[in-house]
Amino acid sequence: MSLKRLGWNSYFDALWQVREQLEWLPARVISQQRGLWRIAGDFAECWAEVSGTLRAGAEAGGDWPAVGDWVAAEILSGGGRPLVHKVLPRRSKFVRKVAGRRMEEQVIAANVDTAFVVMALDGDFNVRRLERYLAQCWESGAKSIVILNKADDCEDVPARVAEVESIAAGVPIFAVSARTGAGVDALDIFLAPGQTIVLLGSSGVGKSTLVNHFLRRDAQVVQTVRASDSRGRHTTTSRELFALPGGALLIDTPGLRELQLWEATEGVEQAFSDIERGSAGKPTQAPTRAGISPPQDRSRSAEARKGACQAAAPRSAENVRTAAQRRRQALTPCGGRFFIARFTRLAYKSTRHRNMD
Repeated sequence: MSLKRLGWNSYFDALWQVREQLEWLPARVISQQRGLWRIAGDFAECWAEVSGTLRAGAEAGGDWPAVGDWVAAEILSGGGRPLVHKVLPRRSKFVRKVAGRRMEEQVIAANVDTAFVVMALDGDFNVRRLERYLAQCWESGAKSIVILNKADDCEDVPARVAEVESIAAGVPIFAVSARTGAGVDALDIFLAPGQTIVLLGSSGVGKSTLVNHFLRRDAQVVQTVRASDSRGRHTTTSRELFALPGGALLIDTPGLRELQLWEATEGVEQAFSDIERGSAGKPTQAPTRAGISPPQDRSRSAEARKGACQAAAPRSAENVRTAAQRRRQALTPCGGRFFIARFTRLAYKSTRHRNMD
């Protein structure tokens, strides 16, 4: 597979010109196992390991190669596994705090252009979880798209879309059914040649079904969700980069039930900016929705709700700003390196209660 087919462009080519060793070759990490990384480039795909120098210099999880990374690799003339000597500077990255008690960064995917944040329209629908994903997208530097999957299992799709609009201003929202294919073709506009897409979402939201649709073949195993709570069974267990037929590249990720944010200061700022803009009387930008008919006269209902809140609480605007600022400060200790995973739920509860007083 050629470098261009893998997403190589002028940005990475400029970085490559200052490499340390001429015999190194550029390669992209397409999958990862314990202690091994599968790389591809102008040579046959193969499993590689990191060099001793890179291993010694890697201080934390974020310093190790991740799926989507461009690396400097050495193909050994005497045989043996190729060596990864260096990770090229990332254009974007999705990170989280590793699961458990360790205070360490984990890179989920690197060098991503667009993130497809997938949420199912079934019993596992959770707007607060979606907020955490969007905060991470804003911090990563990649564009974000919200995909509301399993529209065929939802009785009131417009109502669910309206809920997502309230916390995803300016983000395109697509209601689709990966199982039937309804609405999925509208996503093709984001699958341009050379573009790298990452699928993010919890287990059971239908990411594997979307992968199979984009690949036009059954590459990923699909399982049913639990009937009791619509939660998935962790069918996908590792991150992997696929080359799509149209020229785009797609990174599939395992379902993330625990998403503790890491260095998402700007993402949190963006998440709270709508609250502060609304409290200051400044209009917020209307979100973009694709494939969904707009509900009738939503602006009037929004004005009515705003007027009711102002009548009930004359100081509500000041209270909202104060609550947002205090909550943001409380959730960004140590320079913003670690955030409580449920920050949005706490903030919105605080805001709602103050408005009702």
